[in-house]
Amino acid sequence: MRYDLDDLRLFLGIVTEGSITAGARRMHLSLPSASARVRSLEQQAGVALLIRGRRGVRPTPAGTTLARHAREVIAQTVRLESAVASYTRSPTAPLTLLGGGSAVHRLVPRALVSFLRAHPDVDVRVFENRTPRIVRMLADGEADLGIVLDDEARDCGLEMEPLGDDSLVVVGQVGGILAGRASLTYSEAAEHPLVGLDADASLRRWIERHVGPHAPVVRYRTTVADLNVLVALAAAGVGLAIVPRRVIDPTQPLAVCALQDPWSRRHHVLAWGAKNGPASPAAKSLADHLRKASLAEPVVRGDGWG
Repeated sequence: MRYDLDDLRLFLGIVTEGSITAGARRMHLSLPSASARVRSLEQQAGVALLIRGRRGVRPTPAGTTLARHAREVIAQTVRLESAVASYTRSPTAPLTLLGGGSAVHRLVPRALVSFLRAHPDVDVRVFENRTPRIVRMLADGEADLGIVLDDEARDCGLEMEPLGDDSLVVVGQVGGILAGRASLTYSEAAEHPLVGLDADASLRRWIERHVGPHAPVVRYRTTVADLNVLVALAAAGVGLAIVPRRVIDPTQPLAVCALQDPWSRRHHVLAWGAKNGPASPAAKSLADHLRKASLAEPVVRGDGWG
């Protein structure tokens, strides 16, 4: 019996999220399309694979077995395609590196400086994207390396390794609203005027997805496209800002306060997949420079942050 790899990836996403809707979102599918694929899988298997309830879905014993084997099949496929791709890639082709907003802001530039100096014959293209899109591009062989968020990249069949903390914090003017505060919730921060990123920025969309539809209405004094500008506005007292801790310049006078919300704890992972990444010596070297840049980043701590 043969299963379509995209159907297996969809099924893994549904099992991981506990929801057909969330699994469909991870694969950029509509809910009707995802439901139809699940029904097709169940017809092909000849047994029910999911138990559907009011609070979501969970796998049947047969579904659990399918999920376990699907992980193995996807991982083996990625390794096979990567091994073959190492013989077809042009040695002069530019590397493609993908990352979210916070990674592209500081981590990637630090790594590029050392890598490009060490490899004058290798070019690198850098693109900013959200984690689901990066995962798909890596799996399809459209990029060499990607820096993604661990909670959005689990069970995707890619090879991954930790690359550092990307948790969110609230920043503001020294001696301002955050003075004496060790931590606060998103709802408490939203009681004050904020400055934020533009509506289509990957970080803002990530935050809005996690706070949910019942989050307090935020008053944005202004929105900008660049994290440097955002932090500068917060430091000047225009409004509070929610940013990844790793984008903060430790030399800049700034009040930094931890967010209490569990969803604010994020971690970057370095990922690679089919037809790319560590199969290429240049990509291996770029990955190494990214690791070193991550380890060299200064840790900016706010009051009460452990």
